Amino acid sequence: MNGADPDLLAMAQDELKRALTLQWRALSRIVPWGDSFEGISPGGRDVIVETAYLWRDAPGGDILCEVTVYGGESRFDAGEKVSAVIGKTGVRTA
Repeated sequence: MNGADPDLLAMAQDELKRALTLQWRALSRIVPWGDSFEGISPGGRDVIVETAYLWRDAPGGDILCEVTVYGGESRFDAGEKVSAVIGKTGVRTA
């Protein structure tokens, strides 16, 4: 991820906000888990959005939530990734 595309970054940040609405208690039952969908970026581009929930260090600890937005399989490396940590007591930056 190169951090140079404000359109993709804006969408990734917005999707991360949505992803962080899930609580640790509910997520801890399904981690590791991920999902992806095709969408339209704020700038009108076709993109793929991937969300992943992973144990940050060890099962039962903090959960790392990562969102990646990119313009298709061949452009994954030109996408944007944002993340945050969901702890038992709340959300904090990764």
